[in-house]
Amino acid sequence: MSKTLGDVFETHALEFLQRQRMRFVARNVTCRGGEIDLVMLDERGALVFVEVRARKRGRFANAAASVDARKRARLVHAAQHFLATWRGALPACRFDVVAFDAGRIEWMRDAFRADEA
Repeated sequence: MSKTLGDVFETHALEFLQRQRMRFVARNVTCRGGEIDLVMLDERGALVFVEVRARKRGRFANAAASVDARKRARLVHAAQHFLATWRGALPACRFDVVAFDAGRIEWMRDAFRADEA
């Protein structure tokens, strides 16, 4: 998927999550060896690291299934990097996936744990 098309899906995911009462913190957080598409705060104050995935057709694995062990490890690495710069007490954290499959959106809260990556 091209960067421009990825940006479009990230924007859709951001708008969707904001309608779910989540607050925007950061977008496209990068470090050597990893990137996080969106960082949000949920209604309870938990920091949520969001991976956005999209597939036009179901010919291969669905979008959510494409977040494999290697990708999870890269997300955890980027989250650790982000948290190292966090000011104040560290909030609870979780990893969510927002997947777009053939135009349908699926939000998987707490999709995986850092110790499973």
